[in-house]
Order: sequence, then structure tokens, then C-alpha cells
Amino acid sequence: MAGAILRRVTPTTASPRVAPLPLPLPVPLLARGVSDSTDAITVSTSVPFKSHIVDPPPREATTSARELLAFFRDMSLMRRAEIAADSLYKAKLIRGFCHLYDGQEAVAVGMEAAITRADAITTAYRDHCLYLARGGDLVAAFAELMGRRDGCSRGKGGSMHFYKRDANFFGGHGIVGAQVPLGCGIAFAQRYRKEGTVTFDLYGDGAANQGQLFEALNMAALWKLPVVLVCENNHYGMGTAEWRASKSPAYYKRGDYVPGLKVDGMDVLAVKQACKFAKEHVLESGPIILEMDTYRYHGHSMSDPGSTYRTRDEIAGIRQERDPIERVRKLILAHEFATAQELKDMEKELRKQVDAAIAKAKESPMPDPSELFTNVYVNDCGLESFGVDRKVVRTVLP
Repeated sequence: MAGAILRRVTPTTASPRVAPLPLPLPVPLLARGVSDSTDAITVSTSVPFKSHIVDPPPREATTSARELLAFFRDMSLMRRAEIAADSLYKAKLIRGFCHLYDGQEAVAVGMEAAITRADAITTAYRDHCLYLARGGDLVAAFAELMGRRDGCSRGKGGSMHFYKRDANFFGGHGIVGAQVPLGCGIAFAQRYRKEGTVTFDLYGDGAANQGQLFEALNMAALWKLPVVLVCENNHYGMGTAEWRASKSPAYYKRGDYVPGLKVDGMDVLAVKQACKFAKEHVLESGPIILEMDTYRYHGHSMSDPGSTYRTRDEIAGIRQERDPIERVRKLILAHEFATAQELKDMEKELRKQVDAAIAKAKESPMPDPSELFTNVYVNDCGLESFGVDRKVVRTVLP
């Protein structure tokens, strides 16, 4: 990305002219402050798109200082939140399964930049950062991870089941591949209601061989549903490398009769460009597959050290060459939208926000025992809950 092409786009309409002011004396870069300019610039994506039975979008993506700094801020917040979740898990404040997203932040942020909150997203269990990208509250995220009442799923979903209905985030799902037909069902409703919106239906390379994916894709293609199937290919399904699990790891071609694109999922502008293209395509022509070539730094879950099936040198190489945050940092610095120190100060402030959110989430109480049965059984069914000794009644169902 360091060698990206930058050029300023000339506005198509002239702004009102005012009397020119005297030119100020040169100001040292450190004193300029972080740019909030919305002036358009064009940046070429890191690598060309690869396509299957569709003409790919152009590599040139339009952005601005404000957007690049927002990308940097959002991805850095996600990275810090996931690192903090690692610590909370090791401190046994987070229990059960916990799948972290650090390394893959460009997919969540770039996708969100190309769509609106009226569009829907559903995903698998690596869902924390997608929830935050949809406008999710940081306190509610940590409260959910710790099983507290103020969590985004009332403390009953945990790491794998984040949810935000008012932003059309239909949650994480713990069953591999099961969210794919659900996402296609959401797209069916969008078309039936003539809403003009789309669904981004995310799954991993480990789920790419699931039969239900192909059944859902067939129906989506028959009915031209507005669904974008996004394969987040981080190259390891749990601890199994893609080449060991898939005869054909070109997942963007897996749709056969459905078009596909392969995208550098570590380049936030490439993700934005591809998702904008995909949204327009599915509204007109039905489903498309986006394969996001990405990478996770942590293991599959917190129980996986992530170093038994890949080398530490491999992980370090990806961090050095393709890290999504560092790519945006280099763009910002190259175009003098902020200084290195200003970006470091921003990261320090984000760390404080995460720490404050964790402290507040810890104050949230655990759910009431009666919540165990909410939305599970009908009311007034006369059931009682006992402890493990089956002697003491713990709660009565409402």
C-alpha cells in the first residue's frame, strides 16, 4: 500500500469565490492538527480484483482524509478491544468459547463503509467487530462477553451470539454455516417487501464446503435474491489449512453459475470498493460471492494457541507486509493528513476508551436466574428449576 497511487479529484462544480486572504507563513506539520477534509482523493487498491463470470470493479477507490482517519480509528478500536478480550478470557472473566477478529478488521470496516444500516449483516461466531462496525456499544460488547445483564444479548448469548436488531445485525451463529440460509432468508424478505436493501451473508473458509451453503445459493440464484455471500478466507478452518480441506480453494469461483470476486481483505479500500460493486450487482442481478483474502492473528479460538499448524514467522510476515491498520497509517502519513505522533495519541485515547468500557461492563450485574427461560418456554407452564442436587427450587418459570 506504501506505493499506492494518490491523486486529488478535481471538483465538478466550482465553489463560490471569495477575496483571497494573504498567504500564511508555513506551519510546522506537528502544529497542523489532524485533517478533517472531505476533499476526494483516489487510491489504487493493493492488488487487482480477480473475477468469475463478471467484469471486476475498477481498482481506483475514492476516499478522503476524514474517511481514512475514521478507518484508522475504527480498526484500531477493534484491535484494542480484541486484545483486551484476550486478557479478560485469560483472567476467566470471559467464559466458554471466544473467537477473536484481530487481523480481519478491514473486512468489517470496509464493508460498513459501502452500505447503510438499512442493509442487513449476518455472520458466524467471530462477530465482535462486526457488531461494533454496525454501531454497537463498547460497554454492551464487553458486558455480553462477560455474561452481564447490560450485554447486547442481555448476557445470554456470549461471544458467539452478538445481536443488534436496530442496525439490522442479525447476529453471530455458533453452528458452522448455519447462518448462510438464514441470511438468504433475510434477503428473500427484503425482495418480497421491495425494500431496495441487501444482505451481506458472511461465513469462513471452514464453512465453504457445507452443503447448506450450496442449497441456499441455488435458491438465491433462482429467485435473484439481493444477497452477497462473503467468504472470509483466513486460510485456516480451525487448525486445518485450506489446501488440506478444499480441493478447490478458489472460493470466489465456487458458485459456478453465480459470479464471484476475490478481494484483498487486508485492504480496507479494496473491501469498500468490492462491497459497493456487489451491492449494486445483487440489486439488479441476484447473488454474488466475495472471497475476502484475510488473516487472523489469534488462533481459531482462545483454546487454540494458533502456532501448531503455522509458524510464528508466517504470522509476523503477514503483520509486517499486509496489516490493515498499518496500511492505512502509511496512507495517512504519506498524504500528511496527520503526524505519526497524532496517530499514536489517537491510539492511546482509544485504549482509555476500551479500559473505561471494561470497567463499566464489570459493574453490570449477572442476569436474573429467571432469564434462563425467557424466550424459551411459554409463560404459565408451571415448571420449576432445581439445583444440581434436585432438592432446592432455584426459580419458577414466569
